[in-house]
Amino acid sequence: MTSIWDLANKHLHELGVYEPGKPIEETARELEVEPAAIIKLASNENPLGPSPAAITAMTAALRNAHLYPDGGGFYLRRGIADRLGVEPINIILGNGSNEVIEFVAHAFLNRGDSMVTSEYAFVAYKLIAGLFGAQTIEAPSREFKYDLPAILKAIQPNTRLIVIANPNNPTGTLISQREIDEFMKKVPDHLVTVFDEAYYEFLDQPPDTLRYVRADRRVVVLRTFSKIHGLAGTRVGYGIASPALIQVLQKTRQPFNVNSIAQAGALAALTDETHQRRTKQTVDDGRGYLSDALADLGVQFIPSAANFLMVNVGNGPAVFKEMLARKIIVRPLTGYRLNEWVRISVGTTDQNERCISVLKEVLKKSRPA
Repeated sequence: MTSIWDLANKHLHELGVYEPGKPIEETARELEVEPAAIIKLASNENPLGPSPAAITAMTAALRNAHLYPDGGGFYLRRGIADRLGVEPINIILGNGSNEVIEFVAHAFLNRGDSMVTSEYAFVAYKLIAGLFGAQTIEAPSREFKYDLPAILKAIQPNTRLIVIANPNNPTGTLISQREIDEFMKKVPDHLVTVFDEAYYEFLDQPPDTLRYVRADRRVVVLRTFSKIHGLAGTRVGYGIASPALIQVLQKTRQPFNVNSIAQAGALAALTDETHQRRTKQTVDDGRGYLSDALADLGVQFIPSAANFLMVNVGNGPAVFKEMLARKIIVRPLTGYRLNEWVRISVGTTDQNERCISVLKEVLKKSRPA
């Protein structure tokens, strides 16, 4: 009998599958403990939980869960646009910002095309390009940071897209406004450039990439409600681009891709500035604590602008397993060819202190005196 793989599109044969951070519930089952005993610092989630205003709005929205959502997301798009000083026609909603990346790939990548990004860029970019039979060109990074001149040099005749995460996941490194401006002067007009800004709200002085949207450049800026707003489970992200570019992307979007409960929660979270301030302060304090504690342990880490740190523990998979056995979930980075490293999300004060205590114990075991 013919294998189903003989019938499937050929480029799917070697395509990898995104592996998210290990879930709390799965870990609790494996260790035979209650989920509350597990500390998850693997997926860059909000340590304070969802915006309280979002919880209230989503609870109220449940009363109309029998109705289809507003397929165009009118109120949420208007709320985002008002917040950013653009127009609703500049906004497209996604089931997480990853879906908006997929919209861009649908619109601009064909089999045999290429997309340029950086070494150590968020692995989802490569997976999405591969889904469309396109090649991913990874420009060399510089000290785990996007090297924008190297990105420009990597452009090929078949290149259609450039994707830049700022800050980058998993490294946490940030590209400055000056670097972006110099880069954008040299990007060929026929290319679409995507700036993935999932961690934008954690920055003290974030670069302004919306200036290129307002200037009608072929730029898509991605943002999400998964991080500072604490709504990762509802999957709401959005893209900001020129009206003409958004019109193209809308052709690739399925109807009702963002559910009504998520839309209500996101709209409420957008204006919950108290929750955003508390989250940023918690992350700033926690990142500072983790950085100081790691330095005291003599452990190498990459200074981060986001809500996580990339940490060199010598053997990432082994340390991941040892910490998992002690009820702490961190993220090994073997999928990025960073086998010595793990990524640790910033948690609450208690979670951060417990993480450092366990890491110290694990490293002492793996590096006996």
